[in-house]
Amino acid sequence: MARSIDDSGARNPVRGFIPPQNDKERFLMRHIEDLARTAETRGIPKYSSFLSDREQVLAKAALSKAGCSCWRLDGGHPDAERQLVAIEPEDSWTDSPLTCVRLECRAAPGADLPAHKDYLGSLMGLALKREALGDIVLPPDTPGTAYVFALEPAARLICEELCQVGRAEVSCTLQPLDELPDLSPGERLVRTAAVSSLRLDAVLAAMLHCSRGAAAALIEAGRVEINHLPTENVHAPVYEGDIFTVRGKGRFALTGLSGKTRKDRQIVAFFQY
Repeated sequence: MARSIDDSGARNPVRGFIPPQNDKERFLMRHIEDLARTAETRGIPKYSSFLSDREQVLAKAALSKAGCSCWRLDGGHPDAERQLVAIEPEDSWTDSPLTCVRLECRAAPGADLPAHKDYLGSLMGLALKREALGDIVLPPDTPGTAYVFALEPAARLICEELCQVGRAEVSCTLQPLDELPDLSPGERLVRTAAVSSLRLDAVLAAMLHCSRGAAAALIEAGRVEINHLPTENVHAPVYEGDIFTVRGKGRFALTGLSGKTRKDRQIVAFFQY
């Protein structure tokens, strides 16, 4: 499951491709293959819905299997996490369904402005499917403003129906993608820790600043995913580049394995989204 890349020296092992684990993932790969074949056979553009990073890995494998080279990932802004697959054969027109809605919130005096979970909850309350929605970006320099990336039909529904987020009134405006402000997340705070091993319970305990027993309890309770795949194995190996989702705690990225301490403990670098 791991492989080494040798450049100018040995590098840390990284996680290899994990094949589809269930019917939903197998269906996604078949769907992407079908889109690729239709696009190339008919010379027309085809687009997927928004995909998580795990789904993007599967989509890339499906495109490779189909022999498709005229594709790209697009989430509407440079640092997008959720992205769609755009398959655009040479000389075909572009007809991307990707749009953006700018939300402006007006909170009551003394009330907090909505957080990311409030926006997502209100959008899901419109009976939108998650795959119709991309990133929800809250620029720190403009409190009360959010940018929602969505498929075009979902964007229309948001503009027509969304009038409140949490306890705040909201106005919605279609935002041209070529007029977006800089939505880069800025420099993330990268932390380091020394762990006894590259096991899930040890690394998770360092990220959450808790005991290994507490980390193991979260894993065994089914509250932990690695790269969007659930696991209840406290002994699961972890690799540089892995993304950890801990329900109720947040998401973390393991960005580096930077050597060992004098006591032979592994030094890991990570950040929280």
